Amino acid sequence: MARSKKKVGAYPSGMILFSLTLALFLIGFCGMLAIQSKKLVTYIRENYEMRAFLDKDLSEKKLTKLSKTIAERPYILKVNGTPQLNFVPKDVAAKEFIAETKEDFSKFLGENPLRDSYRIKLTEEYFEEAKLQQVKQDLEELDGIFEVVYQENLVDNINRNITKIYVVMSAFALILLLIIVVLMNNTIRLALHSQRMLIRSMQLVGATNGFITRPFLGRGMWQGLLAGVIAVILLLVGLQLAVHNLPEMATFQDVEKTAMLLGGIVGLGVLVGFLSTFQAVNRYLGLTLDELY
Repeated sequence: MARSKKKVGAYPSGMILFSLTLALFLIGFCGMLAIQSKKLVTYIRENYEMRAFLDKDLSEKKLTKLSKTIAERPYILKVNGTPQLNFVPKDVAAKEFIAETKEDFSKFLGENPLRDSYRIKLTEEYFEEAKLQQVKQDLEELDGIFEVVYQENLVDNINRNITKIYVVMSAFALILLLIIVVLMNNTIRLALHSQRMLIRSMQLVGATNGFITRPFLGRGMWQGLLAGVIAVILLLVGLQLAVHNLPEMATFQDVEKTAMLLGGIVGLGVLVGFLSTFQAVNRYLGLTLDELY
């Protein structure tokens, strides 16, 4: 029975496809974690409240004027054009305090010592100590504001921990990318090992390097594209399952960045398939006959 002829560019590809799909999935998973983390950080920062306590016995006219003045400040967070500025009367503040502490201070004080206040949410770029101090100083200069307070230690801790998380994730992503490049080069080189004699035979009959390389590169790019598409499908399925089981995650979705990430995964698959195949084929093109054996 005659053996089937080998075709240029035809080599075992199952392991390559599996390895590249797994690698791209891991990169995409890290990317999605980064996107979710960024949205979570933004959510935490934009929901942090600074409190501005007011002078006592302000008239409705002064309160209205003060509210408009604060709302016009550039550091005030706006959601759909609405300034995130919440007026809290002292009676409401007293009820909240009693509910938290389980102690009714009005029984032994005879009056409510608390003040009316505004709870203010700031834009994310002002969530750092120096800028918060500037905001505090600016607000306290307004007529009608008694004092502005915020939890300084909490802000420092949040920013410090966020920086650590970003450093760890960046280092992990770089290490993972390096491992993937080495893995794919070795996997494709081993797969092309079965084609080394065919490559040599074509060189002997006068085929140019470009003619020999072309079908391998086409196959490598096709494998990269297919692996990228499979990885994207797996990521989307995983994301939908996560949102289904944790509906709160829907708040932290960024459709635009997620689409860019998934497109980048497919493009990276094609690029890795092309470069790894190009490097592996060129290696065999440059070997002598003795080295081929």
